[in-house]
Amino acid sequence: MKIVINVTVNQKNYELAVEPNMTLVDMLREELRLTGTKKGCGLGECGACTILLDGQPVSSCVMLAVEAHNRKIVTIEGLETEKGLHPIQQAFVEKGAIQCGFCTSGMVLSAKALLDDHPHPDEQDIRKAISGNLCRCTGYQKIVEAVQSVSEGEQTS
Repeated sequence: MKIVINVTVNQKNYELAVEPNMTLVDMLREELRLTGTKKGCGLGECGACTILLDGQPVSSCVMLAVEAHNRKIVTIEGLETEKGLHPIQQAFVEKGAIQCGFCTSGMVLSAKALLDDHPHPDEQDIRKAISGNLCRCTGYQKIVEAVQSVSEGEQTS
């Protein structure tokens, strides 16, 4: 028996009928076709499925969709601005913080949550904020540099 939930995703309201055991990542990908949220480990360990729930990063693979009832969700698709990429996304591009891209959406959203709460973090704060997101390509340094560049107000092209 499906359960009706109301969620706000990327500032749009939805009423969805979901199975009680459907994960939030599956709801986003399958019901709303927001495929920027990646399915990685399925255990909440890799961070590929990170989204912002009421402004806080969460692993959407270990959260049920019904738990998001009456909550606000931001996915990577929700960061785009009228001018194009969000400054964090632009910094990732400019600093070479993207390689295969699998971890990128989770990294960007974790960085956004950090900068929203703490606009001028030091390197240790950044590394702690992204510690729940695994990257097998970049070695993290360029990711840290990208987040630092946004916190320091570097102009992006």
